[in-house]
Amino acid sequence: MSNLSGRFFNWPRRYTIVALCVFAVFICYADRVNISVAALAMQEEFDWSETTKGYVLSSFFIGYLLFQIPSGWLANKLGGKLILGFAVLWWSLFTFLTPFAAGISIFVLVVARIGMGLGEAAMFPSAYNLYSRWVPPNERSRSVSLLVGGIPLGTLFALLVTGWLVETYGWPAAFYSFGVGGALWVVIWYFYAHDDPATDPRCSEEEKNLLLSLTAPVDQAQSIPWGKFAKSKAVWALVINHFCSNWILYMLLAWLPSYFRSQHDLSIMSAGLYSAAPYLSMLIVGNLGGFGADKLHAKGMSLTSVRKLMQVSGLIGSAACLLAVKDVSDPYLAMAFMSGALGLAALMWSGFVPNHLDIAPRYADVLMGITNTAGTIPGIIGVIITGWLVDTTGSFASAFTLCAAINIFGAIIWVIFSTAEKIID
Repeated sequence: MSNLSGRFFNWPRRYTIVALCVFAVFICYADRVNISVAALAMQEEFDWSETTKGYVLSSFFIGYLLFQIPSGWLANKLGGKLILGFAVLWWSLFTFLTPFAAGISIFVLVVARIGMGLGEAAMFPSAYNLYSRWVPPNERSRSVSLLVGGIPLGTLFALLVTGWLVETYGWPAAFYSFGVGGALWVVIWYFYAHDDPATDPRCSEEEKNLLLSLTAPVDQAQSIPWGKFAKSKAVWALVINHFCSNWILYMLLAWLPSYFRSQHDLSIMSAGLYSAAPYLSMLIVGNLGGFGADKLHAKGMSLTSVRKLMQVSGLIGSAACLLAVKDVSDPYLAMAFMSGALGLAALMWSGFVPNHLDIAPRYADVLMGITNTAGTIPGIIGVIITGWLVDTTGSFASAFTLCAAINIFGAIIWVIFSTAEKIID
């Protein structure tokens, strides 16, 4: 027992920071996705059309988009611990208040979802602020993959649990329970998170020396190089690919349960279960891809080549699966193709996602805020367009074709313009 305790308490401090950030992403996406399942019951209760439901689901992204760059700037100036802790508390409150808002009016519900989006906007910029100080470059792909792995993990949890909560206790229970869960995380975060290894009393001297020699230095007085960001082709490739890569993610986060419900005539609980399998595939493939990317780089492949390989494989592979699934009528086969689409898309976790830390480690938080602003647009227009296409055509085929075309465009841009070389010191 003593040996086990020693191993636990002596594990590197940076692993604790990474684990807490992963858990925050888990909560972030569980709170975000539960409405995708709960909305099936809400739609029946409030008599929404698919287009109206699309507006409800997309309203979150208005707040999410507006606060991306400000949250990155705040994290850069005030530190990731403070900003992320406050953000989780904020969005958990709005999660808890969602049933009250829905009971008042559709307008108040939309306002509540926008408020929730404002809080969740700080998730990744704050985490990148901490990663820039706590994660060495040789652990970057797998650490970022673990972080982004919180997306399918939280989504899986929400899809599996929300359906049960809705059918057992009613749809408001999903929002109440998830909101309380986020508040509990904040308490743990307050006691165990820390901004800077140099001043963390729990961090060993050996680990401090390692991190301070390899990670980005802390200089909160340094001005943000906005002009360099605007003039860099690599930054624009990153911006465009964040947009393209998030189209499939946000489309399926919002509409996958509805796809299985309407196109394959499944119950609410079954729609949630069928929607969960692709996110399990995403979780597994994404983390294997992260470890594989670090190994490829360790064996001599240039980091730029690694980023190009992983990003393009993810975009083209997921596009092929979406084109294959659009005419499928069997729910099991549809689930298999969707698992392929999201599983292959997870390879992008080792493509564009860690590229912020590659090209501008000191300003990765701000750069994430910039690119995720573009990456949030699909959550607004992509979700609304998908609802409109489904209402207009009666199926998801055209929505899947559009997504595949966007993926192919992103792959072309990435091959031509991306790099993993540091462009901003």
